[in-house]
Amino acid sequence: MAWTKYQLLLAAMMLITGSINTLSAKWADTFSAQGCGGSPKHTFSHPFLQAVGMFLGELSCLALFYILVCHDRRSPEPRMNANQSFNPLLFFPPAMCDMTATSIMYVALNMTSASSFQMLRGAVIIFTGLLSVAFLGRKLLASQWIGIVVTIAGLVVVGLADFVSGEKDESHKLSEVITGDLLIIMAQIIVSVQMVLEEKFVYKHDVHPLRAVGTEGFFGFVVLSLLLIPMYFIPVGNFGDNPRQVLEDALDAFCQMGNQPLIVLAIIGNIVSIAFFNFAGISVTKEISATTRMVLDSLRTIVIWVVSLAVGWEHFHGLQVLGFIILLTGAALYNGLHKPLMARIPWCARFQERSAETERLCSESILSVNEGH
Repeated sequence: MAWTKYQLLLAAMMLITGSINTLSAKWADTFSAQGCGGSPKHTFSHPFLQAVGMFLGELSCLALFYILVCHDRRSPEPRMNANQSFNPLLFFPPAMCDMTATSIMYVALNMTSASSFQMLRGAVIIFTGLLSVAFLGRKLLASQWIGIVVTIAGLVVVGLADFVSGEKDESHKLSEVITGDLLIIMAQIIVSVQMVLEEKFVYKHDVHPLRAVGTEGFFGFVVLSLLLIPMYFIPVGNFGDNPRQVLEDALDAFCQMGNQPLIVLAIIGNIVSIAFFNFAGISVTKEISATTRMVLDSLRTIVIWVVSLAVGWEHFHGLQVLGFIILLTGAALYNGLHKPLMARIPWCARFQERSAETERLCSESILSVNEGH
């Protein structure tokens, strides 16, 4: 079935804005500018302020939701329900997970390359799968377990590529690169907790996705903005890559923006891209399929990698290509992308039919046992 022009537009929007989101954040990190009080030039290293900008982008999805509601009300048969009753505080725990994970990932982005940053985010499959089994009672298929194992192998290869490149990288020390990679993987554990919380407590209320993203963005924006105040006074030594060596110096960040306007452009690009990326991602799932969304999300890794190579942020490494292919294979197996291909092979199709029948019989026997109790 051929895609419509609108579907093609949505797919392109998701791919482009998703790539801009990571690239704009990395672009901001590459600038050096004077800070407050005539301090010498130093790199723009303000991950927590960048995370606030990201949540501002998510918060704008709430405004977009109400714009769509107003447009929907003018139609003969309105389908959107803006007055749906739900407790917004349900979104607070996932929002705090999102805030913590995003902040950690922006810290890590200062230490490693944009392409590795994007690739290592694929680790979320491992932890989401394991937590869904432990807390949601879900049973993973054999292909999903294989996908998790393949993903682990892909992470190892990407890690090796960073280890090799880190020894030759002049902009980052090897220890920084390794720390950044580990922080990204740690952040994926928190992201997987967020996903499990959303599935267990939020999705059953059937809240519109844009409203859900916007509500989480609201909580993340407010809480992290308030946390910038104590962060301004918390000394962290050399870990704080700013003149005062505190956890986050928001005033220094704004002074650097005033002295280097291109940083402002990068921050705005990050805010706007996250808003459009969320809208496009939700729309792709609705208009095309969740599988297409996963494929496009994987493709943006290629775009980020190619752009990073083109502008000289990193150098080509064959191991990184191998790692990406393995990670892509793991994601495909976990999300069931192999099933349409297997269906075209006669003996694989018969095996799938037998597996489906076995799964159905097992489900029926489990139900009958439960009913007996």
